[in-house]
Amino acid sequence: MTQIVQLPLWLFILIVLFAAVTALSHFLLPSVRWFFRRRFERAVTRLNKRLKRPIEPFRLARRYDMIQRLIYDPEVTREIVNYAKHNGVPENVAFQKARSYAREIVPSFSAFAYFSFGIWVARLLVTSVYWLKPAPTNEATFDATPTDATVVFVMNHRSNMDYVLVTYLAARSSALAYAVGEWARVWPLSFLIRSMGAYFIRRRSRGALYRKVLARYVQMATEGGVTQAMYPEGGLSLTGKMQAPKMGLLSYIVEGAAAGEGRDVVFVPVAINYDRVLEDKVLIAAHARGNRRFGAKMGVVARFIVNKLWERLRGKVKHFGSAAVAFGTPLSLAEFRAQSADTTDTTAATDADLRSSAAQVFGTTADVARLSKEVMQRIKTAIPVPVVPLLARVLCTTAQISHDDLLSQVRALNAQIPPANRLLTDAALPQEVHFAMEQLALRDVLSLKGDIWHLKPGQEDLIAFYANSIAHFFEGPNGNNAAPAKGIAAPAGS
Repeated sequence: MTQIVQLPLWLFILIVLFAAVTALSHFLLPSVRWFFRRRFERAVTRLNKRLKRPIEPFRLARRYDMIQRLIYDPEVTREIVNYAKHNGVPENVAFQKARSYAREIVPSFSAFAYFSFGIWVARLLVTSVYWLKPAPTNEATFDATPTDATVVFVMNHRSNMDYVLVTYLAARSSALAYAVGEWARVWPLSFLIRSMGAYFIRRRSRGALYRKVLARYVQMATEGGVTQAMYPEGGLSLTGKMQAPKMGLLSYIVEGAAAGEGRDVVFVPVAINYDRVLEDKVLIAAHARGNRRFGAKMGVVARFIVNKLWERLRGKVKHFGSAAVAFGTPLSLAEFRAQSADTTDTTAATDADLRSSAAQVFGTTADVARLSKEVMQRIKTAIPVPVVPLLARVLCTTAQISHDDLLSQVRALNAQIPPANRLLTDAALPQEVHFAMEQLALRDVLSLKGDIWHLKPGQEDLIAFYANSIAHFFEGPNGNNAAPAKGIAAPAGS
């Protein structure tokens, strides 16, 4: 037992390394993890005291545990069996397929990443690019939502800056979980976005197994009270007008709510509009090609962010105009279901009976279509109106105009906008118009000759893009524009 054993140096080093790893994994690392977990839990407790809607335990669960819970869900398990049967593969192969979908979808939310780095970047970008103009009623609208309900922000999609704007505005109230598309799966964006609590969805996937895994995750998050944000249009508007809604995520939420008597879901419409959409020319070019293959590259985006940060450090920030965000009238899913039941069965004696009846009859494709239509209408009604869309509407009817006539027509159009949607006051209007026209001239959209502004050839699509964002305010009784915009047309159904 006391004999000396000789070993090669490389083998000795390997044994020591294995021993060190074993010691760390069995003795030191559990203690370290426990120490940091306790500090993290205390930090989250302090943070929750400041938030109007505290971070839900569902979001604080370990990602591994969430994936396990998802793939062993009874509904997912049944779909795994169906997948194996219809595709002629062993069930363990179908199970691994479901696991890969779950790993792709489930985020790894980090409260530290969200409320420190994420909010800091959002504030820096928003204030460096735009003058942010939230509606004065936004906080009151959000505060009025029941605290025991799940809040789902439902937004129109004008720009990828939408994510940043709403994240920044909601930072004092809650942590948002976004549904993001394939563009966000690019490294290194994927790691950052996943840590911010976003979950990935495949827009073009039609497989039943994938849809079931995604549906159950959305339903679990909704049941867990996670504050979510989604874009019913499914993608950026290529024309400036709101697009027809896609009902996938909404149908998952409705289906989950109809399956049980859990918490209510309150949809908060969020209307967003800009003086300048950063991707406007990219979106217009995609519309002209007839596809959604955007030409923007990660290098261009990174260079833009670095330039704006450099401007901020030098104290020479160049704003692109206003970015406006307004919350519309919230819509309770329970009340919507009850109203739906009331139109089909008025014999229910109590509210409880009515809600039970609604749960049985509500949830068809037609019901989801009516719900999505109502939500989209509330977004459209709340759209804020900054100066550039008003200017664009004037320029759609004339290619050249004097500055005084321009001011007069913008003032007249602004007066036709409902007061709750106006961003321009009569006193600030001349200054706002002057700045906006200068910005359009710098972009080579307009030129000034004497006192006459001229729209440059080839810029009609760009002007129509911005005019389309407020076209619904000027529609006649039959839904036709009183003065249709030249240039790009809105897609059918929008």
